[in-house]
Amino acid sequence: MPVSEQTETSSWAIEARGITKLFGERHALRGMDLQVSRGERLVIFGPNGAGKTTLVKVLSTLVKPSSGSVWLDGVDIRERPAQIRRKISLVGHQTLLYDDLTIYENLKFYGKMYDVPNLEQRIQEVISWVQLETRLRDRVGTLSHGLQQRASIARAVLHNPSILFLDEPEVGLDPHVSTVIRDVLDSTVSGIRTVVMTTHNLEWGLELSDSVIILDRGNIVYQAPREEIDSENFRQVYDRCTGMDS
Repeated sequence: MPVSEQTETSSWAIEARGITKLFGERHALRGMDLQVSRGERLVIFGPNGAGKTTLVKVLSTLVKPSSGSVWLDGVDIRERPAQIRRKISLVGHQTLLYDDLTIYENLKFYGKMYDVPNLEQRIQEVISWVQLETRLRDRVGTLSHGLQQRASIARAVLHNPSILFLDEPEVGLDPHVSTVIRDVLDSTVSGIRTVVMTTHNLEWGLELSDSVIILDRGNIVYQAPREEIDSENFRQVYDRCTGMDS
C-alpha cells in the first residue's frame, strides 16, 4: 500500500515496513517488517544486541530509522510526530521523572501537559494500580529503584495512551514489580490499548503476550501467536533461533 493510501482507520495499531537502523557501519535493524493489531500485546524476545531496544525507540519516535516507514494508528510518524507522541507512552530504563518533585507533583505536571481530564481522580486511579498510595508525597529522588519504576509506570499510563511501549521494565527489579506491571496491563478500562514489551524473561513474557517475536542480529527470526506456542518447549525454540544451542 503506498504511503498516500495509509489512513488513520488502518486496522493496525503499528505497521512498519523495511525498517533499518545503522549506527556507523553496524546494522541494529535489518529491513524489518512488522504489523501489530489494535489491542494486541506483542512481546519481543532476543539476546543482548539483538535490536530490541532500538526497535522500541524507532517505533516510539525516539530514534529515526535509517530507512523504512512506520505508522502508528494509521499516522506516519515522520509527518506528525507531535500528534503521535500524545497517543503513546514508554516505560524504559530511565524513569523520565523529576527527582526533586514528589510523585504527585510529577503526575500533576505530566497530567497538565497532556490535558488529562479529571486529573486528580486519574492520579488516584493510576497510583492505586501501582500500589503507591502511601508514597504519593515522597520526592522521587528518595525512593528505591523499584518504587521509582512503579511511579514511572503510573506516569506512562496517566494519559491513557493507545499504545504503550515497555522496554525490559522488570530488569533489576524485585518480582513484586512484575506483578504490578501485569496488574496495570489488566486494568485498562477505557478504550483499547496496544502493548509492545521487550523482556529477557521468557516465562513472564509468554504469560503477558498475545503474540511474540524473537529478534537476532536485527532480524525477526521467529514470530507466532501465543496460542500456537508450546510454553514447555519455548526455551528450545528460543535457543535454536538465537544460536544459543550451538
